Amino acid sequence: MIGAVAFGLLIGLVMGMVGGGGAVLAVPALVYVVGLGVHEATTVSLAVVAAAAATGAIGQARRGAVCWSSAAWLSAAAALGGVAGAIANRALGGAALLLIFSGVMLMAARATWKRAGNQAGAIQGCPEASPGALAATGTGVGALTGLVGVGGGFVVVPTLVVGLSFGMREAMATSMAIVAIVSVSGLAAHLATGSSLDLPVAAAMGGAAIAGALVGPRLADRVSTRLLGRSFAVLVVLVAVGVAAATLAGAGV
Repeated sequence: MIGAVAFGLLIGLVMGMVGGGGAVLAVPALVYVVGLGVHEATTVSLAVVAAAAATGAIGQARRGAVCWSSAAWLSAAAALGGVAGAIANRALGGAALLLIFSGVMLMAARATWKRAGNQAGAIQGCPEASPGALAATGTGVGALTGLVGVGGGFVVVPTLVVGLSFGMREAMATSMAIVAIVSVSGLAAHLATGSSLDLPVAAAMGGAAIAGALVGPRLADRVSTRLLGRSFAVLVVLVAVGVAAATLAGAGV
């Protein structure tokens, strides 16, 4: 349980500091540190991510930084994609899920690294984004969320900034709201398809993640966005390689 609390705090800190991405640490921590099975870990991960993201989103909403129209389109599409992802999660074996998850983590690292060095987010404001583009992005994020138990913030933020011309501040804030909604819908889909939720572990890790999400933005003010993003990207690569190696060696499956 100590491991769940420690990693929950880390997940919340990362989400609060870089606007997403901490969720990719949840499943490996739950499998290799806490000792949960892969399917149960993805379900608990969604509960933890939802708690941390909702905490961050509430704070950002108070500052008026959330683009609610875009969040609504993305979240509605993601809810549908999440059901398909949850069904696929139940159909795949633990080893396959962990290998897919490792690939997702490498994608997250690449997106985070590029985002950290991109100045496209220097502008501010909520642009008029195409509902079709938002719906397509939301469907993909939802499917990914349901399949491997991540919130999808590492996909949403770069898409909003680079693809849809959002300001970085608004993209990060809107991403937090979307991740919270998508994670809740993904969790509901998992439970509806027969997954179980380890409440003690979810409560311990989720509570720590909430604390981290409250502290993260204050720490972020003292560190450059570039350094934060690229340091996190390196960490994710190391974890992805470790998960893939352990899976191929037959551990934790």
